[in-house]
Amino acid sequence: MIDQAKQLREKMMQKKPKKERRQTRTIAVTSGKGGVGKSNFALNFALSLVEQNRKVLIFDVDLGFANVDVLLGRSPEESIATMVEKDLSIWDIIEEGPNGLLFISGGTGFNEMFKLDEAKMKKFFDELSEIQGHVDYVILDTGAGLSDENLRFILAADDVILVTTPEPTSITDAYSIVKMVHVKDPNVHMKLIINQCTTEKEGRQTADNFRQVTQQFLGKEIGTLGYIPSDSNIPAAVKKQVPFLLAFPNTYASQAMRKVTGEFLDLPVPYKLGIKGFLLKMLFK
Repeated sequence: MIDQAKQLREKMMQKKPKKERRQTRTIAVTSGKGGVGKSNFALNFALSLVEQNRKVLIFDVDLGFANVDVLLGRSPEESIATMVEKDLSIWDIIEEGPNGLLFISGGTGFNEMFKLDEAKMKKFFDELSEIQGHVDYVILDTGAGLSDENLRFILAADDVILVTTPEPTSITDAYSIVKMVHVKDPNVHMKLIINQCTTEKEGRQTADNFRQVTQQFLGKEIGTLGYIPSDSNIPAAVKKQVPFLLAFPNTYASQAMRKVTGEFLDLPVPYKLGIKGFLLKMLFK
């Protein structure tokens, strides 16, 4: 573990001119309910960004139900929770996954993170700040629903991707997320993903109906990043514990994911709070 951390630290901290340092941006991926494929989307979206030569770290902050490591077939020895408990550095807990994707496990004790004493909380914030400038994107795989912890992550991130399916209960719960976030901060940058569509037409109609409701009742316009179809290769990849983008690179879902990634990368970037800005917003929410 020590040798691995040293190698990763040296690899990530190679000296570069200041102007070449990466402008780290945070993306919270969330959903109104479980079972909509949120974590699977977050992981494969991260790998799709890596395909576009972006350096990406995925941080599993789904409190109590962290499963990015399961989808990758990995069992990390360390996590954010043990980083604080054992006084480790951030480089000790970052794992390197397929194609150079980096990931951090929240760990089973991560739900206690917001109850830390001042010294341990400072440790948590100081270590996470070290990531700034070393990756292009930090993708936060949040929990589903409206917990206080989830709202902290959503409100602090630069961008929010809301994953839903055409199922009525999923749509209703996704709307609840938008409503709560809008009340807290109407300026949150939020985009919609319709997952598990039977056809693109179904996905488009679902997104159009959702946008009409949020516009009518909240006065908020929610853009759509795209649609991921139901695909028999997705559960097959989950069983293999290999992301479907890698296990089945030419399947319909993989093609749709790359299209979504292209749409995301074409979006205007009005500002970047970066990791330090993200942490400051987390602290004062």
